[in-house]
Amino acid sequence: MSLRLRSYYYAVLGALGALIGWRITDTFGFVGGQSVYLSDVLLGAVIGLCLGVLIGASEGLLTRSWYKALRAGALAGGIGMIAGAIGLPLGEFIFQATGGELIGRALGWGVFALLIGLSEGITGGTQMWKGAVGGLIGGVVGGVILFLLQSIFGITVLGKMLGLAILGAAVGVFIALMVVLLSRAWLEVKSGKLKGTEFILDKFMPVHGPAAIIGSNDFKADIAIPDPDMAPQHARLKGAGTHFVLEDMSVGKGTFVNGRRVEMARLTNNATIRVGNTELVYHEKR
Repeated sequence: MSLRLRSYYYAVLGALGALIGWRITDTFGFVGGQSVYLSDVLLGAVIGLCLGVLIGASEGLLTRSWYKALRAGALAGGIGMIAGAIGLPLGEFIFQATGGELIGRALGWGVFALLIGLSEGITGGTQMWKGAVGGLIGGVVGGVILFLLQSIFGITVLGKMLGLAILGAAVGVFIALMVVLLSRAWLEVKSGKLKGTEFILDKFMPVHGPAAIIGSNDFKADIAIPDPDMAPQHARLKGAGTHFVLEDMSVGKGTFVNGRRVEMARLTNNATIRVGNTELVYHEKR
């Protein structure tokens, strides 16, 4: 998936998550009649839940895996709810401590979004710190815009809607940007139903990290590709710190690297992999 299209998906889902969260709290009156910090706990939890669910599910949606979208969305939603319940009151405290100025609001939303960004590292193929950096930058940028919009429109429904939509979109965009721009290794699908899709491999690269299974079964493979000629668990990618080793697991179907059938092979940049009728290209940055 191209950087532009990935960023678009993340932006739209981030904006929707923030708006849905705000609408839920507004409809059910979660934020009225109590202290500002208790209101922020409730508001932050709901917005964090909605942002986490949609941003977390985005990778599954991009790869057309409903199972992974639901699983990642549920996990990221739970993390987002906790992050929002902690981050938004903390952000309000920073805002109040700095005298209610722009920098305080930006830092406050930055802390909130940093915690949301951690969920991307847990549920996606990147490392946690990259999602956190993207969330922090997106939260600061979105927080500045939110503050300015509320200064222009006042604390009105329009101001809240525009501000939160832009905030959610900024968080989504910068998480996507950091995840892709800082990636060290990824697989690009060159043929089949998922042509153009990219699977980020960073969290699988450490020597003692988990292996990534390539296969056709959503429940058994980390990189699931809809290909009837591919085994449910077709090949295994094991990180070696600076590169990956690919191991065939297909039991007779075969795994090919640069046109040669292999049992095990060290991957180099731009290596072509064929599993079933699907062709993949391995990319790595030094």
